[in-house]
Amino acid sequence: MTDPAIAFSPAPRFNPALKHALNDIMGGSAASILTVTFGLSYSLLIFAGPLSPYLSYGITATFVSSAVLAIVVALCSSLPFAVAAPDSSTAAVTGILVASLVERIEAANPSLPLLSPVLITLGVSTVLTGLVLCGLGLTRLGRAIRYVPYPVVGGFLGATGLLIALGAIRVITNHPLQFATLPYFANRTTLLELGAACAMALVLYLTWHRSRSPFGLPIILIGGVLTAHLAFWITGVSFDSARTLGWTFQPPPQAVFTLPWHTDDFAHYPWFVVPDLIGNVVAVIFVTACCTLFNTTGIEVAVHREANLERELNVTGIANILTGVLGGYPGCSSISRSILNYSSGGRGRLSGLTVAALSLLMLAVAPELLGFIPKFVIGGLLLYLGADQLHRWIIESRKRLSKLEYLSLIAIIAIIVAWGFVPGILIGVIIGCATFAFSAARVESIKYSFDGSEYRSSLDRSRDDQEVLLAHGGSIQGLNLQSYLFFGSANRLYQHVKQLLQERPECRYLLFDFKLVTGVDSSAAYSFAQIKRSAHDLGVELILVHLPAAAEKVLRASDFIGDGVTLIPELDRALEWCENEIISQHQGLAQEEASLHDWFARILDSEDDADRLIHRCQRIEVEAGEIIVKAGDPADSMHFILEGRVGVMVPAEEERATRVRSLGRYTTIGEMGLVSNTPRSATIKAEVDSVLYVLNMHQFDSIRDEDPALSHKLLTYFVSVMAERLTFANRTIAVLRR
Repeated sequence: MTDPAIAFSPAPRFNPALKHALNDIMGGSAASILTVTFGLSYSLLIFAGPLSPYLSYGITATFVSSAVLAIVVALCSSLPFAVAAPDSSTAAVTGILVASLVERIEAANPSLPLLSPVLITLGVSTVLTGLVLCGLGLTRLGRAIRYVPYPVVGGFLGATGLLIALGAIRVITNHPLQFATLPYFANRTTLLELGAACAMALVLYLTWHRSRSPFGLPIILIGGVLTAHLAFWITGVSFDSARTLGWTFQPPPQAVFTLPWHTDDFAHYPWFVVPDLIGNVVAVIFVTACCTLFNTTGIEVAVHREANLERELNVTGIANILTGVLGGYPGCSSISRSILNYSSGGRGRLSGLTVAALSLLMLAVAPELLGFIPKFVIGGLLLYLGADQLHRWIIESRKRLSKLEYLSLIAIIAIIVAWGFVPGILIGVIIGCATFAFSAARVESIKYSFDGSEYRSSLDRSRDDQEVLLAHGGSIQGLNLQSYLFFGSANRLYQHVKQLLQERPECRYLLFDFKLVTGVDSSAAYSFAQIKRSAHDLGVELILVHLPAAAEKVLRASDFIGDGVTLIPELDRALEWCENEIISQHQGLAQEEASLHDWFARILDSEDDADRLIHRCQRIEVEAGEIIVKAGDPADSMHFILEGRVGVMVPAEEERATRVRSLGRYTTIGEMGLVSNTPRSATIKAEVDSVLYVLNMHQFDSIRDEDPALSHKLLTYFVSVMAERLTFANRTIAVLRR
């Protein structure tokens, strides 16, 4: 026993709240490394070429965007550890938008200012993007983007990867890669710069691409900078000479924060370029929405945590509106930075705030830092990002896509690069829809087929009727349909029916079971009209079963349903109707009125035995709908059905009963219960006015004791009836398993 007066002081521990805060700061710091590195590359990607003198404004726009996006998403996201910033895809389409604006301004009037139109365009497009994202979130229409065909999204993102790579070449050489600028690329220094950038991209692929260490990327980039300056020193090239030759960036002036919303700037805005920019603005909105949805889904999968998709759209929309008001450009939650933060221990909202603080700090540090960085280092990073995205969508997607889908993806990339994003999206959607229609048309619309000799109704019939159906069952042909029927699959159905009618000239009743059909479009009605004409020419009756109301409306509108087409709710009743027609055609009414004596004489093979059995039975008449026996009652009798039809009913939902079997004339019910002396397992109800003969338990016992020969014949007949029913059940199961 321990003395309660003795107390042990526990070992000192960190406050849990302080520990979580430190983890969030460490995770946010790790994510900030990627935000800063990518931010510099995005600034150079967007403010390249003629906009190079305004790079300081590009740096400001980039890190203001990173800070605002990180703050809003950190405070409001359903994933508290999410880190938001401009993404490579959003930066690529933003760069295309800005380059299109500058190209049109210079073509119209080279003396017009560039900075204020660029800042206004960035702000307006970002605000519009935010408004659309909020609209998608509030109306829950954001999920509709997930219905865009996968090759369209892949082609779109693959094209952005190619544009990033082309933008990297422009960052390195100050010239876009075009036929008109090819002479600039014959310069020895330019080729060396491109070769160094490719080497840098290869190093990133061989090292950081495989490890994804948070500190790997800055170490590699710093190593590239030191290697470049060491090479300059060894070759005797001074720092000023390297800058003059174009190996390093000109140091931009200190980052300047300026709002684009000035009356004079709006008055001098080149409004004539607006119609040409609408397509690029739509591309910015589309890419940002897609990245928001796909990145959120990717984060969910990576950390096994569900996000509120509508909330993410609203939060990202608000963040982009604020970013646009402050002169930034679009962004969204980043998969790489969010997962890096999560892997580094960040779980709370302090991580995003840390990223925002370090992004604002870069406004003071980035201009001086950029003046020491060789172009091929940042250019190599952009080449790697573009090549990585191209590899993901051109190489890796080949394993996931069919040949037709993959070719459409490549075509969409080519269309976007050649003609722009809007034509690429529109043509891509058309290609995607056509590809889907072609693929859907190849889906077999027939689940299985059957004929009347192997698959019959649940109505028990006499041996004579069974022989007629066995001999002429081929007159009934059935097709169980499935999936959605439209012009492609319906045409294949028509071709199948035409071949079936040629191979089965004895067919007179063609059943279509629509139970597994999900829909019928108006174009499919034309194929059904062709089926009706072919059937009418051969004298074939069409029976439609389980036809949905919507499909019936479509077929009625095309005048398909009419003479020669019969609608029956259930397949069992449709089969029964066809069988009755066949029997009436081949047997006639005279045979239907055979006497009870003739029936008993046939099953007992004796006139005398038939007379003795009739003497022991009691005749009863029942009306349609009348209950003959109830489930659970003692099985103290059996019934011989001379005329009419009865149904075997079992309980179903909502106190209703379902017919599982019907028995017609010259059949029996209750014989097994009479022999086994067990309670009734089902309710027997007359479906039409019927005449039955009842053999009760007392009379059956008397036959067993007084006339063993007759008793033996009855038992033999009972066994043969059960064998026939078992054979029928086995055939039905065999058909359903096809």
